[in-house]
Amino acid sequence: MRVTLLGTGGSAGVPMIGGADGRGDWGACDPREPRNRRSRASILIEAADGARLLVDTSPDLRTQMLDNAIARIDALVFTHAHADHITGLDDVRILNRLIGRPLAAFATAATLAELRQRFDYAFKPWKPPGFFRPVFEPQPVVPGTEFAAAGLRVRPFLQDHGFLPTLGLRIGGFAYSTDVVRLDAAAMAMLAGVDTWVVGCFLRKGPHPTHAHVAQVVAWAQALGVRRTVLTHMGTDMDWAWLTAHLPAGVEPGFDGQVLEIEG
Repeated sequence: MRVTLLGTGGSAGVPMIGGADGRGDWGACDPREPRNRRSRASILIEAADGARLLVDTSPDLRTQMLDNAIARIDALVFTHAHADHITGLDDVRILNRLIGRPLAAFATAATLAELRQRFDYAFKPWKPPGFFRPVFEPQPVVPGTEFAAAGLRVRPFLQDHGFLPTLGLRIGGFAYSTDVVRLDAAAMAMLAGVDTWVVGCFLRKGPHPTHAHVAQVVAWAQALGVRRTVLTHMGTDMDWAWLTAHLPAGVEPGFDGQVLEIEG
């Protein structure tokens, strides 16, 4: 299995709009380090047979697909309905065209309901030929109940994002946990034995009401015994060089376009 980190930034990306010269607010991130330039969080998971599962449709989806030479997906998962994870949804119509069919969209019933409310046109039945709009086939997910998507066996679990739950994903020895501030006993049990964990970590210093910070993620990873923990959904105080120099062994900052090869 191969996982591509399409975007590793927080909801505003890095740099954020603004800055003294209008070319971006980098915060503590060194603009000379290309791995500090982060689009909004999303990943692509590729099964051994080449089938591809997209997780979230960030506002930067078009650029992410082009930058990573991705011309096809086979299904997608939405972790939750916050704007930085869904508003690239319209670009999915091109992906519909490339495979010639609607796409299965997996999410909790609550997330699917919000997506229907905001993007009702994407859930209307397809009338061939062609795709002038995205077309999804909704697939409700029950946390704790395994489902099959793009040739992968996915075990979903709930995470606490402060104001609402998000969906974490476990596939074999890999797990993905974006937008999380607390993990309950059920989530920790689902993560037990994970080898490679991509996890949201917004700040060097904490706490934050909706996102984990560095010390918190390190504590989780050590409690779980994770071999490799890769940080994502990082804000503007998460400088790549500083993180690389100060994180403990087995924990590292991710970067846009990073590819992880997962065994098992």
